[in-house]
Amino acid sequence: MIGAKIQSIRKQKGLSLSECAQRATISKSYLSNIERGLNQNPSIQIIERIATVLDADLRTLLGTKPVDDLLPENEWLEFVEELKESGVDKGELQKYKTVIEFAKWQNDKFGKKT
Repeated sequence: MIGAKIQSIRKQKGLSLSECAQRATISKSYLSNIERGLNQNPSIQIIERIATVLDADLRTLLGTKPVDDLLPENEWLEFVEELKESGVDKGELQKYKTVIEFAKWQNDKFGKKT
């Protein structure tokens, strides 16, 4: 699923497998394995690097809903309050959002419930 999306976007951008892999600083064979579904659990760091090269939203590659659709409003507000209380700065929120989206993708991929 993620591999097919990566391959589709890469081809739409006119990037060869070699060029995309080189820009993402991963091996061509590793990217090929992801695209063909042989490696179904790449790390979030690898997915982020590929997304950056493809100028694609991480959610597009992962096939997840936006984070704000994951929790009911009151739970979302409580979650944000907990983040503030734990010292998380607004500038750090994107990092946490990426981790949450990756965890959701893994749960969806491997049939676990969140």
